[in-house]
Amino acid sequence: QVQLVESGGGLVQAGGSLRLSCAASGSIFRINAMDWYRQAPGKQRELVAGITRNGVTNYADSVKGRFTISRDNAKNTVYLQMNSLKPEDTAVYYCNAAGIYSGFPQTFNSWGQGTQVTVPS
Repeated sequence: QVQLVESGGGLVQAGGSLRLSCAASGSIFRINAMDWYRQAPGKQRELVAGITRNGVTNYADSVKGRFTISRDNAKNTVYLQMNSLKPEDTAVYYCNAAGIYSGFPQTFNSWGQGTQVTVPS
């Protein structure tokens, strides 16, 4: 099993910043992709940003230039630095990790429990 634990959410005024963290633990041989998704009330979950093991990143158009994803492979941790936050960024943010289990050659795809980010209008 692989567990993901997010932290860093909260309430911040428009224009402010937050940094989310997501630490993976468990039977991990290697984590390949690590992504951040978000889900606002009444909306589908959407990809916010992703990063490969080698550091290649991709972003949703709505967050380009404001959010930065990074990772620490030694710590199995991914971060999301969110600047210039807007009310439309309000959502529950989820971490996702895909990789290979330690001990047996199977892949995993795990989700965190989510962390709330609220930007009042």
